[in-house]
Amino acid sequence: MNTQQPSETNSCQGLTPRGNDSKKGALRRTPFSNVKRVHSNFKSPLQVTESAKVSPAEEVAELERRKEQLDNEIAQLEADGYRVEELEHHIDMLHEYNDIKDIAQSLLGRIAALRGTTTRDLYSHFGLELDD
Repeated sequence: MNTQQPSETNSCQGLTPRGNDSKKGALRRTPFSNVKRVHSNFKSPLQVTESAKVSPAEEVAELERRKEQLDNEIAQLEADGYRVEELEHHIDMLHEYNDIKDIAQSLLGRIAALRGTTTRDLYSHFGLELDD
């Protein structure tokens, strides 16, 4: 099979580089810019200076201070009468509430579509507040 086409059938004859012409920059992927260097090396926007680097020992000390601070906050909350089990129960109840609310929103949307109205109108019809 011949992969070369006659020049009469090639409508883009002058646009396609041939041979080593592509190395000369006949067609470039990146536009030429006089403002900045387009083909420069990558520079991270988050460059850390030598003075900002923290030694591992300092990092461990900071983490230990943070752990102690959190332990103190936990102890204060427990002294105020809060329990971890209670928190987990409240989280479970919030998940259940959100699931029920999602189902109710879906049902209101379907009813609104059947009645040819908006869900906003249904809120007032059923005595619901928009903030709920």
